[in-house]
Amino acid sequence: MKKLFFLACLFLLTQCGVPQQTTFGKPLKLSKDFKTYWFDGTAEISAYQLKKSRYGELREGQATLIYVTEDFLEDAQVKANTRSRSSYPVLKLNRNTAFLTGIYPYNIMSSSFTRLGFSEPLVKISTSVQEWCGQAYLQLNRRGNFAIKSHSYFEGEADQDITTAPVLTEDELWHLIRTQPDQLPLDEQLILPSMEYLRLHHQPLVPQKAVCSLQKGEEETSYTINYPKLGRTLSISFRNEAPHLVESWEEKEGENPKNHSSAQRIKTLKLPYWKLNQLGDEHFRDSLGLK
Repeated sequence: MKKLFFLACLFLLTQCGVPQQTTFGKPLKLSKDFKTYWFDGTAEISAYQLKKSRYGELREGQATLIYVTEDFLEDAQVKANTRSRSSYPVLKLNRNTAFLTGIYPYNIMSSSFTRLGFSEPLVKISTSVQEWCGQAYLQLNRRGNFAIKSHSYFEGEADQDITTAPVLTEDELWHLIRTQPDQLPLDEQLILPSMEYLRLHHQPLVPQKAVCSLQKGEEETSYTINYPKLGRTLSISFRNEAPHLVESWEEKEGENPKNHSSAQRIKTLKLPYWKLNQLGDEHFRDSLGLK
């Protein structure tokens, strides 16, 4: 009888939306070399030459991957102004793409946050898409379950609130490549595709079956995620040696080459970019090969 009462209470708490405690898997030790590279007070900025498929044509553009460590507030899930008992270190990735479609531009940014030192590190993902027709914004917070908010100017996508059980996400795999590539999931997985892909293709915010594989070469390794139902494949190539720089990626949708996007690394710099906001600091963009 007591057991039935306990289960009934647990069900009611779940239905009432009481937040569940978030667990991040097993602890992982961060190596000395890892700490030396990632906690040096700078961000790692990599610029890429981009070819982005949109509306059945390839568009020339640029992309940046900006990785940086920062202190993150546990409850609010935002950057902490100061380190405290209520914060923990995360690796943040700002993934940016910019390209033109005829007369008007696209600007896309995804920010993802993973807790350092754990095997299941995802904390938060946010994505914004801006172009002249309008804008869309999605945010996923991991608080036990996934709490997803979606806002869009498209009919059928505006102002959604979704709660779902946590699964592996495509966005966090960009972190695992850099921090623990030996832990990248292989074979068949249930994965939530990237927020960018879901919104650009007006897909429902639901996980998909995928097949993951690794192909290791002498200097680089390619990690491939294939979504059979979506007809989409993403391959990310990264260096074998730490800190495992992302050299390139390719996204294929079907067999038509015009639906294949790709990016190739131009240059990488370690910079405290948040301080480089004065007139004259634009020359750092030239150093990265950014227009």
